[in-house]
Amino acid sequence: MKIATRTVGKCKILDCNGPLTLGPATAALRNAVREAIKDGASKIILNLKDVPYIDSSGIGEMISGFVHVRNQGGNLPLLNLNQKVHTLLVIAKLLVIFDIYDDEQKALEGCE
Repeated sequence: MKIATRTVGKCKILDCNGPLTLGPATAALRNAVREAIKDGASKIILNLKDVPYIDSSGIGEMISGFVHVRNQGGNLPLLNLNQKVHTLLVIAKLLVIFDIYDDEQKALEGCE
């Protein structure tokens, strides 16, 4: 998985590309979230537009990132879920935890 980080105002957007599975991908996500927090971001958006698949370890890392950001007083919304990933989050009953957006501008609201 490749992760590109963009800054929009006080918000960091992590553009993820590739499957989020156990190994280098989950480590990359963990490192990207922690780096964004070190840079002072209180809201970090995970853009999952180019993530075709997430396994249980990927879900675990997303939850870990969410908890880490929340413990710092921030938020970790998800952006651009494909149908497969959305269905997975429904089955895992995680839609009540994450804020989900299909529009980047709406996800950025509240960042300032």
